[in-house]
Amino acid sequence: MALADPAPTPAPAAAARPGLILAFLCLVQSMVYLDVTIVNVALPSIQHSLDMADGDLQFVVTAYGTVLGGFLLLGGRLADTLGRRRLLRTGLALFGAASLAAGLSQDAGLLITARGVQGLGAALTAPAALSTLTTTFTEGSARNKALGIWGALAGVASVLGVLCGGLLTQGPGWRWVFLINVPIAVFGVLAAPAVLPETRGAGRAERFDAGGAVALTAGLLLLIYTLNEAVGAGWGAARTVGGLAGAAVLLAAFLVIEARAHSPLLPLRVFRLPALRTANATTVLTFGALVTLFFFASLFMQQVLGYDALKTGLAYIPLATATIVGAGVASGMITRLPAKPVLVAGLLLSLAGLLLLARLPADAGYAGRVLPPFLLVGVGLGMTFVPLQIAAAFGVGERESGVAAGLINTSQEAGGALGVAVVSTIAFTRIADLTKSGTSAGALRAARASGFHHAFFAAACFAALALVLAVALLPMMRPSAPLPAAAGTQDQVPVAEPEPAP
Repeated sequence: MALADPAPTPAPAAAARPGLILAFLCLVQSMVYLDVTIVNVALPSIQHSLDMADGDLQFVVTAYGTVLGGFLLLGGRLADTLGRRRLLRTGLALFGAASLAAGLSQDAGLLITARGVQGLGAALTAPAALSTLTTTFTEGSARNKALGIWGALAGVASVLGVLCGGLLTQGPGWRWVFLINVPIAVFGVLAAPAVLPETRGAGRAERFDAGGAVALTAGLLLLIYTLNEAVGAGWGAARTVGGLAGAAVLLAAFLVIEARAHSPLLPLRVFRLPALRTANATTVLTFGALVTLFFFASLFMQQVLGYDALKTGLAYIPLATATIVGAGVASGMITRLPAKPVLVAGLLLSLAGLLLLARLPADAGYAGRVLPPFLLVGVGLGMTFVPLQIAAAFGVGERESGVAAGLINTSQEAGGALGVAVVSTIAFTRIADLTKSGTSAGALRAARASGFHHAFFAAACFAALALVLAVALLPMMRPSAPLPAAAGTQDQVPVAEPEPAP
């Protein structure tokens, strides 16, 4: 049940304190972004503590991302209908409770379940926060700057997540990567009424597309589970083929439901916006590469190079710094240049760094072999988040801001979860094949190095596909040009022209 709020505050009141609203939303959202990657460094400790198999480790990551991705669109629709502040507070309360359960869990099943509930809480929080931001700042330079900060946060918080994960795992223990969320969630729930106005989408019907949410989430869960099971069962096995077919049916059913629903979870008309649809497809691939990088770089450093959790976390500091630099560069460039060339440059740098990681020796020194690709990937990823956020909001009216916010967050989380599932299948299959002939420490280390190389190359393939989409399909949006019919109508989503005539 949604938390009760004081009487709604009119949206214009936000204009008097946009900086405070932005700072609060960034603090809250950083918790969601951090939890995508903060567990990666802790995975070997979690595996040892809870006696988990290699192939099951990915569920600690994908349970969160899959439930989050599956319910984000419903979260965006509920935010537009019930009120964005109310949904944000409800999501934070659920997220904090699930974090407490994850931190206290004594077996793998409870931990994975708690991660899924965390994902549900984040699915209510994230679109409410982003749609509040887009309705607080008017379209143009003000919104672009705010979205630039927001986009930078996605990269910076994701990278800082692995650093914090190392510090917490090596210090008080892996359980604190979850318990640290509890005080942040409590603060957010209590402070939100004093900081945020209550806003809703104009003319929103009081109906929810629960069927669409169930079909989408079930389809994603079945797809990711089947990809994981394919490691042991094989791609030709009946359960693998059946699982993939079932996932395809569920996802197709989602599209049919959306086309016929009176108040759809995802109004298909939003895909008339070329920037929105290209930005979301590119985001799926980019976050597939990003989350794969953090998942396997953490394992490579600890299981191949022999780093402990703290050293692994500290190894990410240059990557985090490079991400901040890249995001700052992109935020400055985006006020003068279209988003497209900034995004393309970022993807090129990321691709180069991932290809270098795919050739990382099993005895690599940090300064000469690990650091250079980390810097390339860091700057590149920092440069991609800002233009992707701006492109995803380009031309979207206030009435659909919650849906658009839910969609871009869905693309991020589903992309990350699917990326880890697909690449884990490739990497762990390779490791299993190589360890059939020997299980000595040296043989296992060499097999893991080879499997992780395959993982980095697969992540590079995701980045290359994202680059192709951005070059071929993303409109050349002007940084501050007014959009035609920017506010939209009650029944139409405005279609922004790629390049308005002078």
